[in-house]
Amino acid sequence: MELGRTRNKRAFIAARIQQGFKPFDKTHPLAEAIITGWKPRSPADSLVISTGLDVMGRLSVNERTSPYNGAKGYLLFLQESLDEKRPGLPEVARQPPTMDWNTFLETAVESDAITNDGLRVVLTREHPAQEVLSIFRAPGQGLQDYTVVAIDTTAFKDGGVLTITISVGDAESAGSFDLYDGETELPTEGPPRDALTSAWDVPANTQGKIEYPFEQGKVFKLGATGSWLSEKGKVNGFLAEFSVEPTPETSDED
Repeated sequence: MELGRTRNKRAFIAARIQQGFKPFDKTHPLAEAIITGWKPRSPADSLVISTGLDVMGRLSVNERTSPYNGAKGYLLFLQESLDEKRPGLPEVARQPPTMDWNTFLETAVESDAITNDGLRVVLTREHPAQEVLSIFRAPGQGLQDYTVVAIDTTAFKDGGVLTITISVGDAESAGSFDLYDGETELPTEGPPRDALTSAWDVPANTQGKIEYPFEQGKVFKLGATGSWLSEKGKVNGFLAEFSVEPTPETSDED
């Protein structure tokens, strides 16, 4: 379902993401092999995949007819797959699909599978950690085009340390991430001079981290944008994990 085979479940998947579930990584080699091998519109397929993640055979549930019907037929299907006869596979299915990540991520936003507007996390002592999945765009040299996440830490009246661990996706653009006070108007050009702290030029498929100690709970803003070193207009995804390590509460007797 999360690989996109069942299109009428997109709203359900989007809701799961907003509730904090991690989406399935479609770029994982095994996921790509499964997507390569399945038959469009087939309700279920049996796939034989090699240790090298090559699709060796496919048997769709609606095609379990002679010579592949019954237990003996299924055994024949498995044997032919191991013999590299590739049963059930048309020639086009043997090559993994190519993917334009820019188009894929834009489509994910347009279909509401990924949200980049109105993002907000509320951290409390009962729920001190949350995640947000979204995208950023490379704005071009000297410009800023932020995807903004509001971070509400007002529950931590005695302060604490805000930690943001950011995993950047596999697309081309590197990411830059700036933490601001919630009252700050975010710039659209020039260096982020009013940022409290930053993690710049985080390469694709790597992690960056921001740590910021605060004395009293308040609202912050995380601005995510493409690196100035990346081609203008390129898009990449990011998963931001927010958490607060609270300052120990003091009693009235102290």
